[in-house]
Amino acid sequence: MVHTVSLKALRPTLPQVIERIDGRLDRYVITRRGKPVAVMLSVEDYEALIETLDILGDPRAMAGLRRGESDLRAGRMRAWDQVKRSLARL
Repeated sequence: MVHTVSLKALRPTLPQVIERIDGRLDRYVITRRGKPVAVMLSVEDYEALIETLDILGDPRAMAGLRRGESDLRAGRMRAWDQVKRSLARL
């Protein structure tokens, strides 16, 4: 859930806000004079965003994802048991 809070209101409640971010993966948009100036999110959310940006910025990874989606739509797939057996042989 995304919350918006002013910097002034955030100061006295910072420990509780950190707890909500850590425990419930809430996100906060911090405002100053009514304008957004910062975002607070959990480390887990931050790392997921960075990983997503890395993948989106990697042409080879994106080509692989597109190829996989195309294979899925065309019905070119294998059962999980087959994949595990193939990997076990490596």
